[in-house]
Formats: sequence, structure tokens, C-alpha cells
Amino acid sequence: MCDSEIHQGLVENTGFSRRAVMLTGVAVAGAATAGFADGVVEKDVTITTPDGSADAALFHPAGKGPWPGVLVWPDILGLRPVFRDMGRRLAAAGYVVLVPNPFYRSKRAPVVDGAFDFSKPEDRSKVMAMRQAMTDAGIDKDATAFVTFLTAQPQTDKRRKMGVQGYCMGGPLSFRTAAAMPGRIGAVGSFHGAGLVTAEPSSPHLLIAKTKASYLVAIAKNDDEKQPDAKTVLRTTFAKEKRKATVEVYPADHGWCVPGSQVYDQAAAERAWSELMKLYKASLV
Repeated sequence: MCDSEIHQGLVENTGFSRRAVMLTGVAVAGAATAGFADGVVEKDVTITTPDGSADAALFHPAGKGPWPGVLVWPDILGLRPVFRDMGRRLAAAGYVVLVPNPFYRSKRAPVVDGAFDFSKPEDRSKVMAMRQAMTDAGIDKDATAFVTFLTAQPQTDKRRKMGVQGYCMGGPLSFRTAAAMPGRIGAVGSFHGAGLVTAEPSSPHLLIAKTKASYLVAIAKNDDEKQPDAKTVLRTTFAKEKRKATVEVYPADHGWCVPGSQVYDQAAAERAWSELMKLYKASLV
């Protein structure tokens, strides 16, 4: 697993710290979600998986529901305040939302302490070690456990399909979730997903045939510059497997959807969010 498969755009950014993520992210995302918290119920939960106990955050609108469920895979920095803000916003739109700590095998969230700079190999190695502890088989087991947990919540509408969305490394994890639970996942959103198309037999794009979902794949412009054929491979695969899909290169750099970094692009992020809401409205039936 190479650095570019972990976080292609941010590896090249300097001065990017976890403090910036924690503080700026809360300020920006907090402003975007102002007024949502009053109508959203939030709680920390623990989910039993075949490999242990995963910590996660669960959100749903106030009231009895039911509402469709959505699993959110975070980026390489994991479950942290900015992803809680995103969970609240999604719940306020009418969904039961689960945001897990994907690195629970290594550490409870938040998994990164102190300053963090992607341009420093020693900092990258901290998160890469945790990512490498997540095997494909382990991810599939986690996805099954998370979807099962989310389905079992009393607020979740069990008659309707569920959504899964992921950022950076969460993109391929979302593809894997749709393949592991094809009967439950009706929509997949990947935002600046890393390594969706590789030369390996385990490439996420090869899992599309196993899924029954509709897709939104939002690609960062600098990721597209590094791998310009990926979008074509994805479009060809979706067409071959007769899956509804939108594959689009956004005029923003890798990481643009998550508030708090130097690459955050609010206009592009809001457009991606709007497209995601359209996908869920059409597909989670």
C-alpha cells in the first residue's frame, strides 16, 4: 500500500495538522450545520465485530421515525469532530447515521494526537500502520457488523435500502460495503476516494458486479491528473454491469469535501453534498 493510495492529495500538502482539522473543521462545519443539533439525537455506541469492539457515533432525527440508514466511512484521520458534524447534518436531513472508528483494532477515536503533517513520513506512518491493520476480509466483516447494527436500530426504516458514503480511504471501503451487503445497500457515495481502480485483483472497481447499488463517484482534479484512466475504467465497468452511476471530476483537490484542511472547497463540497442528497432520495426506497 503506497502513500498515494492512502491520501493522494494531502500527502503533498505542507502545514496540514490535526489541530487545523480539529479547530478549523469544527468552525467551518459547525457553521454549515448551525441549527441542526437541536433536532438531532446523538450518542456514542459500541459495536461488536468478529475482531473486537468498535467505537462509533450514531445520529438520528428527533422523533420516532423511521428513517433510512446511512453508514459513513471517514478519511484517513478517522472519526473526529468534523465527521461528527457531518453525521449531524446528514441526520438532520432525515437519516439514521452511523460513523464508526475504522481503526478500532489499533486505538479508540480520535486516533491522532497532537500536530500532524502529511508531508512528514513519520507522521504518515502512524496512520498507515493503522490502515494496514485493516485487511479486506476484516473490512468486509466490519461492514457487515456496522450495517447489521444500523439496521437493528429502532429508528431505522428496515423496509428501505441503506446508503454508504466514504471519503479518501472511505471510498473503497464504501465499495466493499456494497459488495458485502448487496441486499441492504442501495446507494454508494465516494468522495475523493483513494485507489478505486488498481491493477490488483482486489481492486474496488472489480466489486461493482457484486453490488446492487447506484453510485456517485466524485473525483478530485489532482487525483484525476495522476490517474486519468480511472474515471474511464469506472464508467466502463458501471455500464457493463448496468449500474446507475455518476462519475465526475470536480475542480477541487483531494480532500475538498472535509472541512478543516487547506484543500477544503466549500462551493465544491456543497455541490457534492447536493448530489449525494439526490442520490439518496432516488435510491433509498
